[in-house]
Amino acid sequence: MNRRLALALLAFTLLFTPGLFAEAPPVATPESVGLSAERLQRLRSAMQQYVDARRVAGVVTYVARNGRVVVNEAFGKADVEASRPMQKDTIFRIASQTKALTSVSIMMLVEEGRVGLADPVSRFIPAFKKTTVAVPPPPGAVPGSPVSVVPARREITIRDLLTHTAGISYGHGPAAEQWKAAGIQDWYFADRNEPVSAVVERMASLPMDAQPGERYLYGYNTDILGVVVEKVSGVSLAEFIEKRITGPLGMADTSFYLPPAKRDRLAAVYAAKDDGTIERATDPKTGQGQYVDGPRVAFAGGAGLLSTARDYGRFLQMLLNGGEVDGVRLLGPKTVQLMTVNQVGALFAEASPNNAGLGFGLGFEVTEDVGRSGRYGSLGAFGWGGAYYTNYWADPQEKLVAVVFTQLLPAGSIDLHPRFRALVYQSIVGPPTGVAPPRR
Repeated sequence: MNRRLALALLAFTLLFTPGLFAEAPPVATPESVGLSAERLQRLRSAMQQYVDARRVAGVVTYVARNGRVVVNEAFGKADVEASRPMQKDTIFRIASQTKALTSVSIMMLVEEGRVGLADPVSRFIPAFKKTTVAVPPPPGAVPGSPVSVVPARREITIRDLLTHTAGISYGHGPAAEQWKAAGIQDWYFADRNEPVSAVVERMASLPMDAQPGERYLYGYNTDILGVVVEKVSGVSLAEFIEKRITGPLGMADTSFYLPPAKRDRLAAVYAAKDDGTIERATDPKTGQGQYVDGPRVAFAGGAGLLSTARDYGRFLQMLLNGGEVDGVRLLGPKTVQLMTVNQVGALFAEASPNNAGLGFGLGFEVTEDVGRSGRYGSLGAFGWGGAYYTNYWADPQEKLVAVVFTQLLPAGSIDLHPRFRALVYQSIVGPPTGVAPPRR
């Protein structure tokens, strides 16, 4: 290849590769976006205290306001035994934070007219045409009374799956023994030597835990949506997400399985002990897992991705901006608005005492009443977390994105997430433009 042709190809790549210039988000001083540098020091001190007390091995924090990064810092170790320090670009297992990307994938297909929110899932996976529901024995029944199985009153829809109101848990409901016998329980898929679509086909024949639309039940809903994405697009979920989301946004370190060359960037997983300190996790699945050396066959839309705080922060910035960042548009503003308003009435709040003041949209928890929620935030803030003790939220009113990543499973009684949230919000002293509020 001659020099002129090489330069021409380079120029073409620079001009037409989406997300190429997204590798370094704009950075700002705290005061320029209405935050206090002095108050942010409280956040740093607190994260270091969790490390020093051996409550976590290490932490990465990321805070952006008005589209500019103010905090992206690492504390402690990515691997204590190897004495490998935590870095800002350390890669984490994000588990259920995968659900947001799968939900966005579905909504991209909705925008294209290829999927409808009211569509029955059976349109794409025929095995779901007729499902059943397990009904536990009534109160006062003789212990050991059998579970009855009844037909579902209606078909499960795409919207049911997005809102976790399809009646599907992680296989631990009234028919848990049947789910266990089928080899389908819990969220971990990385060790499976079969595609998720094969597992989902078997799910359809098992009794669900509730009638469609009647309860909020967290479970395999988004894994099923991942299979719908594959059926409609004709490519694997991994390929769809890479071509349509992570590639265009420049999320170079987000994938379902880790390239071997990045092995040393993956954080180790730790488990909380009874005394609150940590030890290296040894569970053969959810401990260190099969994300490097496993079968690499199952692309789980519910809990399969790896990512960095910076990558995930960029994804959230896209949503906060109404579906676009740096000229790369994935969704329209009205679609993001639809995804981030409560879609389930009181069902989410009724599911747990911890959900007071909160609702659930199309893939996200949504703040409806700050006072009733009992935590810092704003009306309309949305977010979620992952099983390895990762957490995120975006606050449209404050133009705020916040991500905190560690690897802790089980997490025990640690309170790092609410402390992080409080310390981020207490650092706000003015509007996102950085202009100080008037004195009164």
